[in-house]
Amino acid sequence: MTKDKKINLTEALKKYFGFDKFKGDQEAIIRNLLDGKDTFVLMPTGGGKSLCYQLPSLLMEGTAIVISPLIALMKNQVDFISQLSEHEGTAHFLNSSLNKAAIDQVKTDIKEGRTKLLYVAPESLTKEENVEFLRSVKISFYAIDEAHCISEWGHDFRPEYRRIRPIINEIGVAPVIALTATATDKVRTDIKKNLGIVNADEFKSSFNRPNLYYEVRPKTKDVDKDIIRFIKQHPSKSGIIYCLSRKKVEELAEILRANEIKAAAYHAGLDSVTRTQTQDDFLMEKIDVIVATIAFGMGIDKPDVRFVIHYDIPKSLEGYYQETGRAGRDGGEGICLAFYSYKDLQKLDKFMEGKPVAEQDIGRQLLQETAAYAETSVCRRKMLLHYFGENYDKDNCHNCDNCLHPKTKIEARDQLVIALEAILAVKENFRSDYVIDFIMGRETDEIVAHKHQELEEFGSGEDEEEKIWNPVIRQALIAGYLKKDVENYGLLKVTAAGKKFIKSPKSFQIVTDHEFTDDDESVPDHDGTTSALDPTLSAMLHDLRKKWARKLGRPPYVIFQDVSLEQMATDYPVTPEELKNIQGVGEGKVRQPYVKEFLTLIKRYCEENDITRQADLRVRTVAKKSMLKVKIIQNIDRQIALDDIANAQGIDFDELLDEVEAIVYSGTKLNIDYFLEEVMDDDHVDDIYDYFANSETDDLEAAIQELGSECSEDEIRLVRIKFISEMAN
Repeated sequence: MTKDKKINLTEALKKYFGFDKFKGDQEAIIRNLLDGKDTFVLMPTGGGKSLCYQLPSLLMEGTAIVISPLIALMKNQVDFISQLSEHEGTAHFLNSSLNKAAIDQVKTDIKEGRTKLLYVAPESLTKEENVEFLRSVKISFYAIDEAHCISEWGHDFRPEYRRIRPIINEIGVAPVIALTATATDKVRTDIKKNLGIVNADEFKSSFNRPNLYYEVRPKTKDVDKDIIRFIKQHPSKSGIIYCLSRKKVEELAEILRANEIKAAAYHAGLDSVTRTQTQDDFLMEKIDVIVATIAFGMGIDKPDVRFVIHYDIPKSLEGYYQETGRAGRDGGEGICLAFYSYKDLQKLDKFMEGKPVAEQDIGRQLLQETAAYAETSVCRRKMLLHYFGENYDKDNCHNCDNCLHPKTKIEARDQLVIALEAILAVKENFRSDYVIDFIMGRETDEIVAHKHQELEEFGSGEDEEEKIWNPVIRQALIAGYLKKDVENYGLLKVTAAGKKFIKSPKSFQIVTDHEFTDDDESVPDHDGTTSALDPTLSAMLHDLRKKWARKLGRPPYVIFQDVSLEQMATDYPVTPEELKNIQGVGEGKVRQPYVKEFLTLIKRYCEENDITRQADLRVRTVAKKSMLKVKIIQNIDRQIALDDIANAQGIDFDELLDEVEAIVYSGTKLNIDYFLEEVMDDDHVDDIYDYFANSETDDLEAAIQELGSECSEDEIRLVRIKFISEMAN
């Protein structure tokens, strides 16, 4: 290459795009394409992939065909190129959204040589009339964007993509450039083979995004609340929340709006006008947060997305990396937060049932990789980069939860030797779950079928805790003692370094995995702190409750239930509005004379102890629930029998009592005397009422023990409702 030619390419960049210099490998990639060579580009989101085919298309003779999976992406890029060009028709797209007149205009512009870039969906490319037309056109090159869609191993498998090569051969051979932001060695091999560009020159950029912070939190029943708290800690910042189901997208967007967060839903079930409007509102910052299924974000080039939250754990690490890659594209802050639970994993696994066996197998392996990422205590950056075949040699990235809060390392030299010898014993022909069963000495059907229970190494690690083996194998992969077979993905192979380790073992320190339990209720905040009950404040609140109980001559639980005091000692409410978010406290309760003193106590305690409050947030659940309460109150006011109300609302009598109890405990007065007179003996009512008036607890079990021989559970509950309504409200 002459120096002049290089200057000309830089001049073209300045002329068409206004940039002074290329990023990363862009110039080398463009030169490779201009020289007529097949090219494979692996470049993370935000690295400038589209320029790699846009600029050469403007410089080469003929029309470049860009095969892209998303209509939104095509439209954005066509608009972008059209603004750069002096002539109309420089870029067009051909897809199902165009009418016949628009398609005729596109074809005219191509015929007359005006169009340098034609974006097509793979489905449109395979249409016979389009193939026929394109055969008559001079094609400069083919660009396959989001090329991972070709691979069944990619996170977005689309069968139409696998027909691209035969169609190219029909239209007319020209250089091919395949571009993707996420691809493991296995996916890369699959793409090149399928596109018939096995000998393509490869350009692979680093996957490391140093500005992105990665964190995984346990997903508890309070996940909505945790997300709201997180967003409130980052006011007015743009963010995307990914959910797997449309229903959850709609629900969560509604909850966010109810909590004064400017949010909108985005999924394929919405009409295209709504989706386009939502995208535009997000780009123009009329809304701060998009709640979306995985389809959102590709082609939305917003540089200042400050956080990406995964409400559900993704189906693959490719998908996760691509989606987190939408954060911090400008190099600024980008927080990537994922919520993880075994239940979600089981749900995703269940979705695969009914699919072809090979597809299930692939899906489950991808899912295992995601679970490994979520559960690991190793640097998340190191884990992600290793997955994409890149080595990260630092021990601490200082920008993920595991590095900011490192676990203590333990010595696992002997365990690694056991694992390596076991893998060799089973001829390096199995995946980690099989190897762990073998090491632990489990005679599974598969192990017995291979007669591996007869091998000397069978059960060689049965004295160890089972939970040690996953981190040993995962961290041995990162350390280079093991690798996964590229063709039969997931089969464990011992490397030369691993064989050397068996002969002369040395120190091998690992960190054990995080243990996620479905009942884990302690959720760390971004600063690493955890919401927990304050025992000192709890004791003070209990004392104050006793004082008011004596003063009013009522049992303490009538003032506030234990559960309410516990939540107050966790969330520190200091206003009546905040107090209404506490369980068992409603509109009627906050009007009680003692409430002011409780709030004053909490406020003073926070000030004296310099407590930064994470004010609990009002998360409104499904509207149906609150509507049900309204209907119950209205029906009781009309003196309709409680069993008739339950039947009319389609709920059990027990469920109705649950709802009525919640209503009176939160401070609303209900008069159910009309029903008690009809179904209960007056003496029974008096006995139960007296019991609660003199009891230190409103516990149902205790009341049944005391009164159960004479009264039924429903009777006790009904009178308890009457008592709380009259005494507490």
